[in-house]
Amino acid sequence: MQVSKISNEELQFAHGLLQFIKESPSSFHAVESVKQLLMPHGFSSLNLADKWEIVPGGKYFVTRNDSAIIAFVVGEGDLESTGFHLIGTHTDSPSFRIKPMPEIPTEGYLKLNVETYGGPILNTWLDRPLSLAGRVILRGTSNFHPQSNLFRSEHPLLVIPNIAIHLNRKANEGFELNKQKDLLPLLAQIKEKLQQEGVLIEHLANTFNCSKTDILDFDLFLHDLQEGCFVGLQQEFISSGRLDDLAMVHAAASALTKAKTGLPTQVLACFDHEECGSTSKQGAASPFLAHVLERILLAQKKDREAFFRALEHSFYLSADMTHALHPNAGERHDPIHHPLLNNGPVIKYSANQSYATDAESAAIFSSLCHSINVPVQKFVNRSDERGGSTIGPITSTHLDIRSVDIGNPILAMHSVRELGGTKDHLAIKNVFIQFYETC
Repeated sequence: MQVSKISNEELQFAHGLLQFIKESPSSFHAVESVKQLLMPHGFSSLNLADKWEIVPGGKYFVTRNDSAIIAFVVGEGDLESTGFHLIGTHTDSPSFRIKPMPEIPTEGYLKLNVETYGGPILNTWLDRPLSLAGRVILRGTSNFHPQSNLFRSEHPLLVIPNIAIHLNRKANEGFELNKQKDLLPLLAQIKEKLQQEGVLIEHLANTFNCSKTDILDFDLFLHDLQEGCFVGLQQEFISSGRLDDLAMVHAAASALTKAKTGLPTQVLACFDHEECGSTSKQGAASPFLAHVLERILLAQKKDREAFFRALEHSFYLSADMTHALHPNAGERHDPIHHPLLNNGPVIKYSANQSYATDAESAAIFSSLCHSINVPVQKFVNRSDERGGSTIGPITSTHLDIRSVDIGNPILAMHSVRELGGTKDHLAIKNVFIQFYETC
């Protein structure tokens, strides 16, 4: 068997992904990272509250809640006859969110009260140096205009300690972790001068050099502070947190900056809250994308009929990571469909519409891959197992356009550290460029 050979270009682009993930410990930071990718290539910000002035060939982005972003390049053709080429991704990953009243004192220690966000593999978060990231809301110019500030700690603040095997002899026989009891991170040891309430707010106030009363609220999440890295004899594997779905965000944003402007309008939508159902004003179940697409036409003096005509000429890639065949658990997979790392992107199918793929949309994506010599794989769940879902079907219920669910394969999805293929990341970026450029 021949060991996978990784090119310098593949390694370099995957290294860029690791840096992107390092700078994106929360959905709020991910949006900022996307903006930093776009702006050097001529993208400018639009405000949802303003009247838009856009021109063919113009490059723009708009954000919602600081945790979702839609970027687009206005096509040279008439939208009602060329439509949109859209890629949908999400900025969030499974984690733990800090509750509003965070401190829980116990004998000798101070813990933080957290709520599980999404569906993390819980035991992978134990015994790791963890930190906090998200946003902090400070007092602003008026009650309706507070200040939103990004926050991340550059050093470890927290740890969720395991129970020693001497105290839990069944630790290796399948021990169920209680989300309220067993997963509270340790923040500090209580000493005489350390108060038991308001410690986190005081830490935030010191960070922002403000009064504690100026801190009105926060959206803070735990994240693993250990950086991603390459693994394998040929560095063929990427080991990192938040590959799902920041790998697709990074590849699609990079593709949008590299693709040549064509007739269709090229769109990248990065939603928040996919991991918990997408039901927020910044999630895929919101009208955010539909409103932005319609406003693109309105800004070009086109009417609502032109909007619906444009949708008929549009195509949507729902880009989210998928499962690779597990080398130690092959029986968990469909007996025939076995996606492998570094073997190309995967088309996802579901008879019950957990994915938006149909035969026509799958054929279109396969053709795009084959046109640039990128191999394509297929994934279907075991018939007796319930799989996950994506933003694909959710978006399709709002925008009835042709759609396909695709993504790169990974192992250990929803672990604090997932494992992907180095070759796959450059391959999917090249497919995205081809998708954007093809009429």
